[in-house]
Amino acid sequence: METKPAEISSAKMFGGFNKRYKHFSPTLGCSMNFHIYFPPSPSPSHKFPVLYWLSGLTCTDENFILKSGAQRAASSEGVALVAPDTSPRGLNVEGEADSWDFGVGAGFYLNATQEKWKNWRMYDYVVKELPKLLSDNFPELETSKASIFGHSMGGHGALTIYLKNQDKYKSVSAFAPIANPINCAWGQKAFTNYLGGNKSDWEDYDATSLVTKFPNVSTTILIDQGEDDKFLPDQLLSHKFEEACRNSSVPLLLRFQPGYDHSYYFIATFIDDHIRHHAQALRLV
Repeated sequence: METKPAEISSAKMFGGFNKRYKHFSPTLGCSMNFHIYFPPSPSPSHKFPVLYWLSGLTCTDENFILKSGAQRAASSEGVALVAPDTSPRGLNVEGEADSWDFGVGAGFYLNATQEKWKNWRMYDYVVKELPKLLSDNFPELETSKASIFGHSMGGHGALTIYLKNQDKYKSVSAFAPIANPINCAWGQKAFTNYLGGNKSDWEDYDATSLVTKFPNVSTTILIDQGEDDKFLPDQLLSHKFEEACRNSSVPLLLRFQPGYDHSYYFIATFIDDHIRHHAQALRLV
């Protein structure tokens, strides 16, 4: 089983290239795909900082690359984009595809502790395996200069991963993140099955809980949230995260966008702001 990434597609865009790769993940025990957008390079020896994108429920590594339009700003800012998948695939665990909000396409960027779901270790895949894989195989990427962002479940992943690993990431942002999963149905379903019934364990993967434990945030957290997002009142709970940030004096720019929903139309509208937010942070290091 080949752990070294093999290129499976390539397409030129805004002077750079979208490239898709396949590799075997020892962390997850299955083959995984991921995308990299390489901006146009000013010289053969140039190294690009890395911006990781974490996608939401039901998504693969393709949604963001195909729909967000992020490559235009990434090209002009000189930032590489890396988009992994959202869960292990092909393991044929009983019940893995029974519902859209759990199992396949719904890894929640955590390390499962329950035996049945032991391969669901997307936290370790994103934080440990993938950066090392990139560092070992892509000399044009400067993986020590990295930031992270995401959407919905991926916004939850980006916020929690950043807060626990501020030595690894220079900045974080999110679109419509699941900001307080221990208090919403999506999070409670996922955490009960992946982590078990001890709710204190859930707090390790809840951004609203973590922001009180890791308050020494130096770079402003940027969040965009559509006001017409049907998931806002019951699932996303951004006001809870906002309150926790205020209480811990964590810098947060939470922008409510009138008329926008939960879709990639919303993401594409504001993606350039997020790319620039991260490019600025990455240039300061």
